[in-house]
Amino acid sequence: MSGINLGSEVSRPKILLEIERIGVAEGEFHRFASPRTVDALLRALPVGGRAAIWGEEVYFQVSVQAAGESPRNKLEVGSIAYWPMGSAVCVFFGPTKPYSPVNMIGRVTANLELFRKVREGTTVTIKKA
Repeated sequence: MSGINLGSEVSRPKILLEIERIGVAEGEFHRFASPRTVDALLRALPVGGRAAIWGEEVYFQVSVQAAGESPRNKLEVGSIAYWPMGSAVCVFFGPTKPYSPVNMIGRVTANLELFRKVREGTTVTIKKA
């Protein structure tokens, strides 16, 4: 049984998204979607930056540089993506088309609604859960 949990922890490592003065959302990275991007982010944790808003998407620049990895133009609500063009992590809290193609890296699993309260300049930090 513990092998199943260990396997999911490797392929879907749990993360926390701390939003300054708002709260904490829970999420998971999906290694199978963009393994090089996810591994680079995991090695760099904690990472974060000041939020910007694009439609119903919060994004923030991080110190990690990654190339396009199966880039997508359409994501589901709740998706977490990496934007190679802006070296930024994006959280899609509503239906929004990315500005340009992004690497799918995971999803928010709890408290997605907190991202509706984020304003420009709010600090968002990703940490290991």
